[in-house]
Amino acid sequence: MSTRHRTEMLKAVPPHLLPYVAEQDPSLYTAIDHASWRFIMKLSQSFFAQHAHPKYLDGLEETGISTERIPLIQEMDQKLQKFGWRAVPVIGFIPPAVFMEFLSLGILPIACEMRTLEHLAYTPAPDIVHEAAGHAPIIADPGYAAYLHRYGELARKVIFSDKDILVYEAVRNLSDTKENPASTPKQIQDVQEHLDSAIADNEYVSEATYLGRMGWWTIEYGMVGNPENPMIFGAGLLSSIGESFHCMDEQVKKIPITLDAINMSYDITRPQPQLFLTPDFETLGKILEQFAETLAYKRGGIEGLAKARTAGTVTTTQLDSGVQISGILEEFLLDPKGLPSYLRFRGPVQLAESDTEIEWQGPKRHAHGFSTPLGRLVGGKSTADLSKEELEKTTLLKFESGIEVRGKFHSSQQKKGKNLVITFSDCTMKKGERVMYKPEWGPFDMVCGERIDSVFGGAADRAKYLEATGGFGQSPRPMKSNLTRENHSLNDLYAHVRTLRESGTRGAQTADALQEIHAQLEKSHRKDWLLRYELLELNQKLGLKAGWESAIRERLKEISKISSDRAEMIQRGLGVL
Repeated sequence: MSTRHRTEMLKAVPPHLLPYVAEQDPSLYTAIDHASWRFIMKLSQSFFAQHAHPKYLDGLEETGISTERIPLIQEMDQKLQKFGWRAVPVIGFIPPAVFMEFLSLGILPIACEMRTLEHLAYTPAPDIVHEAAGHAPIIADPGYAAYLHRYGELARKVIFSDKDILVYEAVRNLSDTKENPASTPKQIQDVQEHLDSAIADNEYVSEATYLGRMGWWTIEYGMVGNPENPMIFGAGLLSSIGESFHCMDEQVKKIPITLDAINMSYDITRPQPQLFLTPDFETLGKILEQFAETLAYKRGGIEGLAKARTAGTVTTTQLDSGVQISGILEEFLLDPKGLPSYLRFRGPVQLAESDTEIEWQGPKRHAHGFSTPLGRLVGGKSTADLSKEELEKTTLLKFESGIEVRGKFHSSQQKKGKNLVITFSDCTMKKGERVMYKPEWGPFDMVCGERIDSVFGGAADRAKYLEATGGFGQSPRPMKSNLTRENHSLNDLYAHVRTLRESGTRGAQTADALQEIHAQLEKSHRKDWLLRYELLELNQKLGLKAGWESAIRERLKEISKISSDRAEMIQRGLGVL
């Protein structure tokens, strides 16, 4: 990626997301990688011409994706801008909340590493096949792009639980372990058992889990059309030449999608036994809005507070005054009318308004927690309406809930003449015999508000919260290459075939070169099937009469016996020659 374009691209990324942006290094893609990409795309274009959303083939070209080589994310970014989207390179799994926030901003994170030849049909790790050839082409459809953008917006608001985070980390660990060629069967078994344990321990179904299921059955594994002619649009299927092929079987149920899809869990390690079918993307948008109405960020109130307390993660409670309190909610009390009267958060805590941190009210000031009364004062007055003169004259505020705040007025922070935060010195807050704040704890900041209008996941002013708490993600590891000592000589043969194919030369010299490559395969790489397939393809393209063609076909039959997956890929590859 050119330095100029990268600088321009990074300007579109908020500072707190920059640590997740990697750098694509095209020189690390091997000749085997490009051949793998090319084979996947050849099978995909042949199969998906009949079984994918009509936008798929056009979308490949419109988003800068070719059959011949792994795409450059810079080129994709430039193409996607025509549709109001951007693209940034990332490495492997990034936290779900981060991925969704990118989507909410109209930015597609593309994992830039390439799956290995051993995992050609499917890989559990995010890679450029999944992100580029899976997600990008359908973004060219305005209806789908709108759905994806709205999904990202809601994903910024949903509440994750602490157990969700543990499951995510276990999934990422399993993905990395399976994709690592050095991993032993015992290591894979251990991390699989760890994931199973994390899932079993996660009995609480959070908002994020429900939305994740909606995304799985649509964005990843969605089908569109009617039962007689279902068409694939989900990136998980579009990037899996194995599962997409088998998902058309009758035994894989195609269920008309409703909001009830969020109650269907899934297993990322196995093919899906059922898929959901939408008549169009507009229907998905309507279902998504139905889901939005169930979220704490829409409903607020006691229901929202209960979700936040159960989650045990950083959430934001937004009051009717506009004040937003971001932290881990540990306790809330209700007054005799059943309305919230007191909130207590574990630190660090941020106070904000309109998603902007209020001056001097960040996590450093409230590093050890925050608590505040809510509601009206005895007599019916709102704390937001108290004048400076009234605050200076009194040392005691009595709330209808029975909470009392006694202290000396220090200052207030306002907006449009209304108090947002009132600060007291030498302050005590108590209810009956319970002391909720002591003078020795320092200045007391009390927020003004009566109702809980919204509760949503994450901090209000995320950039400043993360900056203060050191919560920025670590910079991604460098992009890795699939080139190893073991496949180095084989990769040279792949590179040679690629050069011969691109030159288009039909002479005796080319025929001799292909024959020599075939001899090298027979001598040193008897189990490699993809380069043998490429030799057949090139021989056919150039119209050469090679005596080794029948030998290759016989060898491919032998290689097919290694596994049913390999046999299927070879069979399908030969079918498109």
